[in-house]
Amino acid sequence: MDNSANCKNYGVPIYGAGWVPSSALRSAVEPPADDEKDDGDKSSAPAPGNYVVLAGGGGEGNSGIRNALVVAQFNFDSNVLFDEPVAKEGTGGDLPYRMAIHPGGDGLICSMPKSCRWFDWDIQRADNLSLGLRSSERVLEPLQDVGQQLALTFNNEGSLLAVGSEDGKLRVFKWPSMEISLDEANAHASVKDLDFSPDGKFLVSVGSGPCRIWDVSKSTSVASLMKENDEIFGYCRFSPVIDENQVLYITTMRDQGGSISKWSTTTWKRIRSKRVVRDPVCAFNISPNGKLLAVGTIEGDVLIISSNNLQVQNVVKKAHLGLVTTLKFSEDSRALLSASMDSRVRVTIIKEEKKSGLSLWIVILVILIAIAVFYAANNGIIPLELNSTLK
Repeated sequence: MDNSANCKNYGVPIYGAGWVPSSALRSAVEPPADDEKDDGDKSSAPAPGNYVVLAGGGGEGNSGIRNALVVAQFNFDSNVLFDEPVAKEGTGGDLPYRMAIHPGGDGLICSMPKSCRWFDWDIQRADNLSLGLRSSERVLEPLQDVGQQLALTFNNEGSLLAVGSEDGKLRVFKWPSMEISLDEANAHASVKDLDFSPDGKFLVSVGSGPCRIWDVSKSTSVASLMKENDEIFGYCRFSPVIDENQVLYITTMRDQGGSISKWSTTTWKRIRSKRVVRDPVCAFNISPNGKLLAVGTIEGDVLIISSNNLQVQNVVKKAHLGLVTTLKFSEDSRALLSASMDSRVRVTIIKEEKKSGLSLWIVILVILIAIAVFYAANNGIIPLELNSTLK
């Protein structure tokens, strides 16, 4: 059993996880109004980004494992996940299978076996600030009795919500009105993953068959990205940086292992593919700064990969005892949250690659000196006695 300070077992198989956005905590850490101020010590205020929320449980039946949303705290300075959760919100007999946190800090949505439910942040300003969750009275009518949703995601502005179902239905809603913007009954046989482009113009969906690109404003499909040979598409993420080099990343599986492919977002053509791991990929994400990709495998390994050249930068072998169910980078891209059905949650601090420029210059200098010595010796500039010594 891993007893590392940055890895904890919270007793619940985890299916969804994420960092609590700083926007959700802003109201708690901002100073109170003048008439509310006191002389108390505010040093206990939680720092933005220090909380994670986890979703999971034992599912239906009498497994004895509670279905719940769990809030835990992480200390960046000491790289420690706190042993005890900050809060737990039970979900009864409904397993929270997928989760999407609103980027504006409004709350989060969870997909249950039959419907989707909304949860609000519960911030207490007593002696010490504390963060929890509470089931909202708000009912998302269009997402009641619709069956299991396998993918949930908001666009960057939090103005659109995309959901993809087990039966292949894809829908995009305006948030928070829940007005339907795109409704495709047969996007795939089953929708596996979704992601909005950073400007919110496009939505990518992955499921059986080709990967599809949707123009959200026109509510229509604009491209189908085809597989090569025996490829199976897995997960998808747009590069979060808006520039002329923006790309789409898609994980693929073949007999020889898991690969990542890069696609142009202007021509929708494949740029390149590279195998990164031998085992099947079961989780995927990209850092907010767009520099790193993260892959989780069915063997419990976590890999951190350069998005530029698709080179593996770091491997956490056996980060989890079972398959990795979810991966999320922190808002500042300096930590990676991973979780698994083994009930373990891990935070991996991202270590910057050390520049090797100095050592490279030393090597070049040594080579130049060797060339100079060889040239001088062969042209009689160096005495034979010294030449013999050098050799």
